[in-house]
Amino acid sequence: MFRALAAPTRRKLLDELFRKDGQTLGELGSKLPMSRFGVMKHLGVLEEANLVVTRKRGREKLHFLNPVPIRLIHDRWVSKYAEPLAATISGIKREIEEEEHGEVPRGRSQAASR
Repeated sequence: MFRALAAPTRRKLLDELFRKDGQTLGELGSKLPMSRFGVMKHLGVLEEANLVVTRKRGREKLHFLNPVPIRLIHDRWVSKYAEPLAATISGIKREIEEEEHGEVPRGRSQAASR
């Protein structure tokens, strides 16, 4: 999956499917400066990684974003590393707001805040 997400063209395809799900190869290809065959190769890599699923509608093949694998990566890796940073930033914001309102920030005594 990381190999599939590494290419900017494939990320652009995923962004396009996020914007409007269920697009054909022609619709997706019209938004990229490359051949139809190039777009097909990129979509194939995304399908292999299970990031894109397809469904036939008559003679058309529609492409849909599959957000589940990305969410699983987020839940396992990203959220674990982002949580401490978010908590720190939230704490700093809270202290600044308390100081602006004349309150003593938590964890500081009156003497320390003078």
